[in-house]
Amino acid sequence: MASHLLSHVPVGVYRGENLQRDWYVIYSKPHKEEQAQFHLGLKGVETFFPRLHLPGPLEKKKRLVPLFPSYLFARIHLPTEYHYVIWAPGVKKIVCFSDTPAPIEDTVISFLQQNADDHGVIQARSQLRRGQEIEVTGGPFNGLWGIIQDPPDAKGRIRILLKLLSRQITVKLGVEFIKAEHAAFGPPVRANIGSGSVSAAS
Repeated sequence: MASHLLSHVPVGVYRGENLQRDWYVIYSKPHKEEQAQFHLGLKGVETFFPRLHLPGPLEKKKRLVPLFPSYLFARIHLPTEYHYVIWAPGVKKIVCFSDTPAPIEDTVISFLQQNADDHGVIQARSQLRRGQEIEVTGGPFNGLWGIIQDPPDAKGRIRILLKLLSRQITVKLGVEFIKAEHAAFGPPVRANIGSGSVSAAS
C-alpha cells in the first residue's frame, strides 16, 4: 500500500491502534471527492480515491477522472469513528445496505491499489487494436469509418486508414476522436472474494 495514500493522525487526535478497522464506500457530494479525502485525512482516516488517467493529448486536468465518480473508500472502526466520516466536508453519506453501513473486503481495495500508482491513479488501457474497424467522432473526418493500422503511440495518436472519395488515405488522429472504450484493467479472470466471486484483472 502506497505510504502517502495513508492518512496520518494529527497531533491531539486519539485513535486506538488496536481497533478493528474495515473499508467502507463513501458517497461524496458532486465533484467533492478530493475535498472529502483531504478532510478525512486531517482526522487521521485512511482513504483511497482511485482515479483513471485517460490517454490522449487532452488537457492534463481533463485526462484524470474518478474511477467511480462521487465515490471513495475509507477504512474506519465504525462504532467509534463513524462521526469522523459523516461530518467531514465533502462527504454525503456512507453507503448502506438495509440501512446499515456495509464493509467491503480488503481484497477488493488491495486489487484496486495494485493497479494504481502511489497517487491512486490507474492508467487506462486502450482497447484499440491493429486491424480493428472504428468510427471517427470528431474533427474534419467526423462520421467516417476506418481501419486501425497502428495502436496508440505515446502521445495518444493512432494511424488510421480511411476511405474517402473512393480513395484510401492514411491519417493520424488522437484517441479522443475514436469511438471506443478504455479499460482500467486487463482481461478479466475469476477471483474469489469472501464468500462469493468477482471479475478481476490478471
